[in-house]
Amino acid sequence: MSLKQKQCDIHWLTGQFKEIQQELSYRESIQLRVRRESRLALVLVSFIFAMFAITDYNLLGDSTEFYILISMRVIVVSTCVIFALIIGRVGSFSRKPLLHALPLWVLAAGIISIVPLRPESLYTQITAVVVAIMAFYLLIPSLLTIASWASGFLSIGFIVASVAYADVSAPTATRLVLLLIMANIVGYCALLRLEILQRKQFSLLNEERDQNLALQREVEHRKSLEAQLRRLAERDTLTEVDTRSHFIKRAEALLERALRENSGFCLLMIDVDHFKQINDTWGHTRGDEVLKQVAKTIRQSLRRVDVVGRLGGEEFIVAMPNTHHKEAVTLAQRLTANVNTIELPSPLNQVSVSITVGIALKSNERSLDLLIQRADEMLYKGKRNGRNRVELAR
Repeated sequence: MSLKQKQCDIHWLTGQFKEIQQELSYRESIQLRVRRESRLALVLVSFIFAMFAITDYNLLGDSTEFYILISMRVIVVSTCVIFALIIGRVGSFSRKPLLHALPLWVLAAGIISIVPLRPESLYTQITAVVVAIMAFYLLIPSLLTIASWASGFLSIGFIVASVAYADVSAPTATRLVLLLIMANIVGYCALLRLEILQRKQFSLLNEERDQNLALQREVEHRKSLEAQLRRLAERDTLTEVDTRSHFIKRAEALLERALRENSGFCLLMIDVDHFKQINDTWGHTRGDEVLKQVAKTIRQSLRRVDVVGRLGGEEFIVAMPNTHHKEAVTLAQRLTANVNTIELPSPLNQVSVSITVGIALKSNERSLDLLIQRADEMLYKGKRNGRNRVELAR
C-alpha cells in the first residue's frame, strides 16, 4: 500500500482516518463550520428542551415535582447555552473533543432525570428519547465516537430509570430495549456513512489540490525553462549583448519606426582591431576576456535607446534610433576613445585594445540588410585606412 493510500485509509468502525495526522488535518479543516453549526444546534435543542416545560405543567400542575423539573430544565438549558457559546469560540474536534461531548451528556442526563419525576408519561418520553438519539447522531455536529457514547448513556440510563421508577414490565422493557437499540443502529450507520463520505471528499480535495500544486510547479518550471531558452536565443552568453537574430529583429522594428516617422536612424559596425593576433598570442580564453571588456565598454558608452548586438567573432553592431550623422560620429568617436582606455588584467595588461567603426545612415532604402552592407563597407574602409578610426558613409 502506498503512503498516499495509507493516509486516505478510513476505519470501518469509527469512520475516521487511520493515519492520525490526516485525521487531525481533516478536523482542523472543518473547525469553523463545526463551531458555527454546533452553536446553532445546541441553542435550538436547548430551546426545544425548555419548551417541554409546558407539558410538565399540564401533567404536574403547580406541584413540587413541577418546580424540580423546571429547575432541572433551567440548569440543562443554561449549561447547554454556555457550552454553545464556548464551542462557538474555541470548539475543536482535534484539540478539545471533550468540550463537544459534555453538552450531549448534560442533555442525556436531563432527559433521564425526567423519568422519576414524570413516570406516568413514559411512553411520551420514549418518543423524545428516540428523537434525542437521532439529534445526537445527526443534528449536533459531533464525532461518531462521542455521539455513540452519549447515545448509549442516554439509552441505558433511560431503560434503567424506566424499570426503576415507572414499573415497566419485562416484555415492555424488552420492546423498549429493542427500540432504542434500533434507533442507535440507524443513527450510528447514518453518521458512519456521513463521516466516511466527508473524509473521502476531503481526501479527493487534498489530492486535487496536490495535483494542482504539482501542475502549477510544472508550469512554473516550464516557464523558467522557456525564459532560459529565450535568454539563450536573445542574449550572447559571452558578451551579454543581443545575439545576431535578436538584434536583427529589434533593429528592423526601429528602422520601420524611423521610416514611418521620418526620423534619423543609423548603424555602427564595430570590429576589434588585431583580434586574431590576440587569440593566437594569448589563447582563446584571453581573447574572450578582451571581447567581454569591449562589449561592456560599448554598452556603457552608448545611450539606453541604442541596441547592441554581436554579429559573430569580434564583430559588433549597434542600431541607433533618432540619430543623425553628426551625433552618430560623435558617439562613435567617444566609443573608440573609451575602448582605447580599457585596462586588461595581467598578463594582458600590455595589450592595447582598439576598434574600428563603420557608420551607415538611413536614406531612402527600406532594407536593414542594405544598411548593414553599407556599414560593413565603411568598416573595411576604416581597416584599410589604418584601423582605430571611424568611417561614415557619404
